[in-house]
Amino acid sequence: MRAIILAGGQGRRLRPYTTILPKPLMPVGEKPILEIVVSQLCRAGFTHLTFAVGYLGGLIQAYFGRGERFGIEVDYSFEEAPLGTAGPLSLLDGFGSDFLVMNGDLLTDVDYRTLMCFHKERGAICTVSMYRKLVPISLGVLQLNDTDNVVGYTEKPTLQYPVSMGIYCFRPEVLKYLPRNQHCDLPELVLRLIAAGEKVQAYRHEGRWLDIGRPEDYELAVAEFEKGAF
Repeated sequence: MRAIILAGGQGRRLRPYTTILPKPLMPVGEKPILEIVVSQLCRAGFTHLTFAVGYLGGLIQAYFGRGERFGIEVDYSFEEAPLGTAGPLSLLDGFGSDFLVMNGDLLTDVDYRTLMCFHKERGAICTVSMYRKLVPISLGVLQLNDTDNVVGYTEKPTLQYPVSMGIYCFRPEVLKYLPRNQHCDLPELVLRLIAAGEKVQAYRHEGRWLDIGRPEDYELAVAEFEKGAF
């Protein structure tokens, strides 16, 4: 199985850390985030990983090489200009079967093998991994009718939203929706597929998931990893 790992972002929200390190190489415990992800994919049976890199991509290449340490094939796709999160796929070839695409700056205990099997069984062109995110609101929320009369009042509610985990499975046919070397983000690609009448499936994950985008997210990831969460 093949996975494409998106590792080309500049990680602006994690500066100054990411001034000298690409975000996927930020350490969690004794390992970079990306090494934890790579080890998980190896255990799930993935044998070919492609890193889509840009900002400080040479450091990622120097760290992982050709994948010899992990017993897998690793190669790289370098962007000359930012192509978003889906655009880099248009530069790749060799997709003979379904493949996985994921952000290189997240930690989760999702079973990647089970995810791929689910995707193939459902026959979707795209499967989006989904996590139910709790969002606390620190204010009182009013419920209004059409004439702005207050008909309800909820103090500091917690809302729930199904959010994308940044992990996708695709059939090779998805590439026809991506013009070569043009900027496109994954949400835009998903909307293109829906507009074209393609089947887009959601995969519910009930375990742990952390998107490491802000300093507080990074600190939480370190704490969770030390507890053995991932």
